[in-house]
Parts: sequence; structure tokens; C-alpha cells
Amino acid sequence: MKVLLIGGTGFIGPAVISLLQQLGHEVTLFHRGNQQNIYPEVEHIRGNRNELAAYADAFRKLAPDVVVDFILSSGRQAHELMNAFRGIAHRVVALSSIDVYRACGILHGLEAGLLEPVPLTEDSALRTKLQTYPAEVLEKVQAVYGWLDNEYDKIPVEQAIMADREMPGTILRLPFVYGPRDVKHRLFPIVKRIDDGRKTILMDEAAAQWRAPWGHVENVAAAIVAAVASEKASGRIYNVAEPHGFTELQWTKKITEVAGWRGEIRVASSATAPSHLKMSGNLQQHWLADSSRIRRELGYHEPVPLEEAIQTTIAWERANPPQPIDPRQFDYAAEDAYLESA
Repeated sequence: MKVLLIGGTGFIGPAVISLLQQLGHEVTLFHRGNQQNIYPEVEHIRGNRNELAAYADAFRKLAPDVVVDFILSSGRQAHELMNAFRGIAHRVVALSSIDVYRACGILHGLEAGLLEPVPLTEDSALRTKLQTYPAEVLEKVQAVYGWLDNEYDKIPVEQAIMADREMPGTILRLPFVYGPRDVKHRLFPIVKRIDDGRKTILMDEAAAQWRAPWGHVENVAAAIVAAVASEKASGRIYNVAEPHGFTELQWTKKITEVAGWRGEIRVASSATAPSHLKMSGNLQQHWLADSSRIRRELGYHEPVPLEEAIQTTIAWERANPPQPIDPRQFDYAAEDAYLESA
């Protein structure tokens, strides 16, 4: 097939490109062209994703079978995407997020009422408020992902994709993705504590018990490629997440085990734990997600085993620490004072 990737030059894209090429698909990248000489083995269309209509001739000439949009941010962008490729492409695969669920709104204090049961399935309740994150949280996320606009919300994105009657869509709700090239360096706080010779890793009690969906970058890429390759994915929505369902404490233990660390993990009472270890929000609301549908319908499974996924991520984090490192994350004096008092 001919596959057009919108975005695809960042974190997850390279793994998707590699898998698509291994399967013999023709890959074209549509991107801003800020990077020089990237992916010389694929075709490129350079342009602004907010002006898709201006590239209609190039898209029509390419005639992609499937379009994968990595950087959809708003309902407006999703409508423009469908308008641009209707009558040109056969199907659209859009990357969404677990944050569409009502559970996200409860965590951030945007939704009232009872907690949502977990694991979250594709039929679980969505948020009723279309402000995904508080303004201060969105600003921090935009600092990492420059493609997010002020209208960011994946619910209108999904609605626009799935409502189109002429061109079918597929939605993939992604988890917290870790691995090489992770711009958020999700495993770095643990790796740094290990490499700094900390004998004890301290965790806030509420944060330690929270459960969230995770996915290694190559495994998430395999889910995307499975959705691209199968017509069974037309008109379907899939959660993508590893099946282990760890708490943050269990996840930390797994990472330290793979790293060969011999120290102790201590859980601190939330009433007295150092403030830099706390997570904001209602942590009684878990985000654990059920990914059985994509496994059942598309035959998806993780090609990279968990231990290998963690090991390669640790190696990358060590070789590529964030710049600059936020010292507030590593207030060892406060942690030592707590441990001494306890």
C-alpha cells in the first residue's frame, strides 16, 4: 500500500516507518521540513498541516491508500484532514489518547461524580467537558509537543474522523509511551536516582498506588501498523496499552529490577512525603486501559518483550539525559530528611 504519514518525524514515527517498510509498503512523509536530510529512503511532501487544502494536487498525485495523522490536535484540524483526503485516500488512521475518557477529567478535577471503573474499555464513558487539561497543564504539554494548539482535545478529533460517511477512519487511543527518543523522558527520574547511587527510592503513597497504561514505542508502532494494514480496522476504535496493568510502585520495581539495582523502594505517607514526589489530581481515579479489542480483532501483540523494552529505554536515557535537568525533581536533601525522620 501507499501510506502517507502526517508528522511522523518525532518519537513514534521512525518505528512506524521502519515497520511499514519491512512489510513492503510505500511511505511518504508530510511535514514542515525543519529537519535536514531526514529519512532519505522515503518520499517527502513539505508543508504546513494547518494548510492541507493547499497541497491537494500533491496528495492527489500520490493517491495514498491510508493516511496516518500523528499530530491531530483539534476538531478543526480533523475536519480539514477529512476534507483534504476525501475522494483521494481510502482510509484515515488517527492517533488519539487515553485522555478522552471521563476518568481523565475526574483525575484533573474537571468532572464531578463517582469514579470510573477500570480497566477502561473503548466503550467507557468519555469526558463531558471538552477542556482536556487545565490551562497551566496544557501550557507545559505544549512546551514539549509543539504541534498542540490551544484547542487541543481528542474528543472532537475522534468525532470528526468517525462521523465521515465517505471515508472510513480508525482511532487508536495511545497510552504513556516510553522508549528511545522519548521527549518526556518518562523513565529518567528513576534511572537518574539509580545512577546517582541512591540506596533508597522514595515514593508518595498516593502516587505509588496509581495505575496508568504504558506502551513501549516499538510496540505502539506495531499497533499503528496493524491498524494500517488491516481493513478490519475500518470504523473501529482501539485502546493501545501493555497488558500488565502495574501500579506506579510495581512499575518502578520492574524498572529497578531490569537495571540491576539492589536498593530499597520506600513508600511515604502522602501527609508527610516531600512535595516534589507528589502527583496532582484525584489519584483514586486510575487510568488502567483494556487493550483486548485490538488483540482480538487485529491479532496484535507486542513484538518487544517488556524486559527488553525497559532495558533499551534505560540505555537511551543514560546516553541522552534531558537538557536541562530539572533539579526540583531530585531534591535529595528533602528525601533524606524524610527518611531520617521516619
